[in-house]
Amino acid sequence: MLLFLAAAAGHAEGAAHGITTGETMLGLNAEGWVYVSLTIFIVGIFWFGRAHHRLRDALDARIADTRRELDEAARLRAEAEALLAEAQRRNAASAGDAQAIITHAEAEAKALLAKAEADADDLMTRRAAMAEDKIAAAERQAIADVRAHAAEAATAAAGAIIAQQHGAKADKPLVDKTIAGLGRAN
Repeated sequence: MLLFLAAAAGHAEGAAHGITTGETMLGLNAEGWVYVSLTIFIVGIFWFGRAHHRLRDALDARIADTRRELDEAARLRAEAEALLAEAQRRNAASAGDAQAIITHAEAEAKALLAKAEADADDLMTRRAAMAEDKIAAAERQAIADVRAHAAEAATAAAGAIIAQQHGAKADKPLVDKTIAGLGRAN
């Protein structure tokens, strides 16, 4: 600003002495415009110097935010890796448990199959024995029925034969002999 004022004063002094330096624009010659430009440049340096500090402070704040976000991301990653390791450990334990369950289930299935086969064999043996007992009982009943029929048939035949061959006359000596034998001891 001081230079601008000095340039303006120098221009006014030259004009007062009748010295003209050439063409002017807006009342300033080339030297005046150099001073104006220099003044604008210096003011710009101060202005942009402050702007540079503001820009630097904004970038520093952005860098700090980015560092916080990176730290947060690193913390989240560490947590995620810990959770992954825990999940993998549980998965491995689950796989071991699953294998143990499968082995136990196979052993139980074999035991149940063996028990079912033994039970089926016992059942078949009992049913065969029951069938044999029923057959034997049926045979005994059939023999008893045949004997009963044979006895009935024999009794009926004997009765018929006796009725034909014995009459009252033929029975009298037999009855007398029986009565006489009743008093004696055998």
